[in-house]
Amino acid sequence: MDAWISGLASHGYSILFAVVFLEAIGFPLPAALALLIAGAASARGSLHSSYVLGGALIATVSGDTLMFLMGRYTGWFFLGLLCRISLNPEACILSSADSFLRRGRMLLVVSKFIPGINTMAPPLAGSMNMRPLQFFGLDLAGAGLYIFTFFGMGFLFSGALGTITRGYQSFARAAGWVVVALIAAYVGYVTWQWVKVRALRTVPFADPSEAAQLIKLGARIYDVRSHGYLDAKATRITGSIRLDPNTLTRFNEESPDGPMVYVYCTCAREATSVRVARELQNRGVRVSVIKGGLRAWRSAGLPVEGVPLEEMANLPSFR
Repeated sequence: MDAWISGLASHGYSILFAVVFLEAIGFPLPAALALLIAGAASARGSLHSSYVLGGALIATVSGDTLMFLMGRYTGWFFLGLLCRISLNPEACILSSADSFLRRGRMLLVVSKFIPGINTMAPPLAGSMNMRPLQFFGLDLAGAGLYIFTFFGMGFLFSGALGTITRGYQSFARAAGWVVVALIAAYVGYVTWQWVKVRALRTVPFADPSEAAQLIKLGARIYDVRSHGYLDAKATRITGSIRLDPNTLTRFNEESPDGPMVYVYCTCAREATSVRVARELQNRGVRVSVIKGGLRAWRSAGLPVEGVPLEEMANLPSFR
């Protein structure tokens, strides 16, 4: 603990402020731990409490404001990036927004203490058109509560923190083995997913230009993107029909004697399209996946159209 405190003091306040800011914009850094150490350092006279509290508050609010503005001016795009690890980005965004709206604006005050929500809350507030001054006031209160809580704990219990951290090296060794095991499990999972996708590659693929020619002759084309239409500027292949990959049980329009069916998405390795095509194949539908999805279609210079407003899935709004 003493080494951490002296290191923080010798390198100035920049380390603390950088950690707090980076956590605010989504990086997985332990700002709470940094604030605990800063509190202990202040109790021992290594740091000035007023500088720590003021600087940490400015760094946190600055990061949150940046996230708020990103959400306000990019909407689905930025929220989609934050939800990228979700299996269903649309569910991630809409459920988070609904929960945020239902629990009220005061969720911003406690969001820093809730993993996941702490990063999603500011851009959600921006995307849901919360008034900037209202956001700033609530976020300032939440940031202050978060910073004062952990700084205060470190300040009041600086002696206890020293006792706790003396066993850090033993804990770090054990944690290292846990990390190795988790990495091995992750590699195993990725390998299994790759094998699974390879097994599904029995579905045929078609180049965009080839598909475009057959679509002109009567083939059907379906948009099976898992996230639906959230972006106000969303586009799709001209003439395509929305087919929700999560409700395939309702799909009974095609038959083995029907026209050729093409499906496309925007996900990595056309994973959603492959899954949908496999399901349609099992029903006897003649189906093919557009290789490269919507991006490849655009790159080939083939026509796209805007999504009709009635098919948009609008985010809830505070207004």
